[in-house]
Amino acid sequence: MSGAVRETYAAAIQHDLTDLDGEETLVGVVREPTGWFHAAVDENVPELGPPKPLLDETKQRAEDLQMQGLCEEGAHNAAWDETEFERRYGTYLTRDDDAQRAVEELAARVRGGETVALVCFEGDRKRCHRTLLQERLRERIDEA
Repeated sequence: MSGAVRETYAAAIQHDLTDLDGEETLVGVVREPTGWFHAAVDENVPELGPPKPLLDETKQRAEDLQMQGLCEEGAHNAAWDETEFERRYGTYLTRDDDAQRAVEELAARVRGGETVALVCFEGDRKRCHRTLLQERLRERIDEA
């Protein structure tokens, strides 16, 4: 029996905008969560959040792009491309021991029948690491 991996964001949970059925374990994947974030999820696994240097660089580039006139979502998504976020986060997931262990632990839980929903802050219009993480988890589940 296998569970499933889903994903959503904190504001969607807070405003009941998700298609979750309430049976999922809400797993935060935020490096540095706020206090209220802990109340929105069942647990948080900071090792699955992007590494701080990558987050900081991407946020700074997005701010620069906003100052140049891009909207918030456009600046975020452009910064994602310019900082090679997808490639670098993928490398982090496959090379960092703590991240690898956390991925494997979640994958084992799903293989055991648990359904998890990955949660962070980015809304639907912004590219987000939780989508990449969801893909990686599904790969690990299928490999077993």
